[in-house]
Amino acid sequence: MESLFLTRVLDALRSGGDEVLFVQDGVETGYRQALELVRRMYAALPDGGVVAIDAGNRPETVLLQIAAQLRGSTVLLVAASASAPDRLAAIEAAGVTTLVAEHAADWPDGVTTLDELVDRDGADPAELPRSVTVVFPTGGTTGTPKLIRHSGIYDGMAHIFAPDPAGPGRTLLIAPMTHMTGNATVLGAILRRESVVLLRDFDAGGVLDAIAEHRITTLSLTPARLAAVLDHPAMASTDVSSVRGLSLGAAPLPPRRLAQALDMFGPVVGQGYGLTEAPMIASISAAELDGRPDRLESVGRIVPGMEARIDEGEVLVRGLSMMDGYHGSAPIGDGWLRTGDLGRFDDEGYLYLLDRANDVIITGEHGTKVYSTVVENALARHPLIRSAAVFGVPGDDGEGERVRAVVVPVASGALSAEDVRAQAREFFGREHFVPSDVDFAEALPLTAIGKVDKRALRAPFWAGHRRGIA
Repeated sequence: MESLFLTRVLDALRSGGDEVLFVQDGVETGYRQALELVRRMYAALPDGGVVAIDAGNRPETVLLQIAAQLRGSTVLLVAASASAPDRLAAIEAAGVTTLVAEHAADWPDGVTTLDELVDRDGADPAELPRSVTVVFPTGGTTGTPKLIRHSGIYDGMAHIFAPDPAGPGRTLLIAPMTHMTGNATVLGAILRRESVVLLRDFDAGGVLDAIAEHRITTLSLTPARLAAVLDHPAMASTDVSSVRGLSLGAAPLPPRRLAQALDMFGPVVGQGYGLTEAPMIASISAAELDGRPDRLESVGRIVPGMEARIDEGEVLVRGLSMMDGYHGSAPIGDGWLRTGDLGRFDDEGYLYLLDRANDVIITGEHGTKVYSTVVENALARHPLIRSAAVFGVPGDDGEGERVRAVVVPVASGALSAEDVRAQAREFFGREHFVPSDVDFAEALPLTAIGKVDKRALRAPFWAGHRRGIA
């Protein structure tokens, strides 16, 4: 039986005709043009093997993925956030046979460029493969990336995504196409036969401009990027009434920011929880938040087809959106996946995330556990604090850990380190939650996919230590 995913994608490309599929830098690419690009790249690729794609947000990136899948190839999407050593390690570990890059200079010899692939006559596949497989490296914000293998989720997309009876929407793509969120977003839009406005990089003003100019109907933002959009001077004057769905994910969202997003965008805001290993775990809609401020800290209920439980504080999951397994390892099957996230359920089944397991700070003479996300949320309640990151650093003489905060104020000099400590002290009423050290910054460092880069913040303090705990 042929892949349902590829069948649906080809049907969309063939039936879309001159409708606009992509818009980037003022240039439009129609569905008919996109299909021709797929045919050309299909003709240029060999059958089978592993095709690695290292490219940014441009039409050819996802069209190459489709072309390689039509050839029956496994596709490795090189993570935009990966370091150079991790990128090379992923290529080697995945057994890549064809490497296609947007910029050949970023790699050793033997690289094919995107432009080379489209400079030839096209061809049509005689038959479609039975399935598709895509390999994703993990985001790498908390450790060395692993290679995650997905196949079933793509046929799942083919079942879930269908044209909207209200008419084609316009999706704004900000996340990299080579990340699970961006990949699912652009492929979902194709399956719905919608238009996709592509941004190469994140810029809060650019997001607001795109919403107004293109009458964007759906978009997805990480918490850090949402904060930048909400704080932008043009937010209040931008017409965002076209937005029918604003999805938030990648990290827990401070309750104050979620409330602010609902106020600015209206009842179209939803939050989701997922991992690259299991992209759809839990979700919560604006309707579930209406009149329930206590749920602002929740990532929602477990979605149909998934299960979750708490084991020694950690969230474990299994179900339909699960990965096949880690590349080179046995399939995970019906087994439980340890997410590395600490959480709890309330009596109504809503999940609340407390922290990452390795973001827990062990501090004080009693070895008290301090969850960094809990402290970050408390600090973010202060009206003069835009955002904050909290992490553990070595204590005196490398013994124990201290709580350190990096704070982005609404304006330089708006508050002092003691003001920050007072906020934590008043909120928690316990001294071990109070940051021993407070730094101020104009912005928090982000990975390429928009997560706060805790590794970059922690690294200078742990240099010279044999391990990242004390």
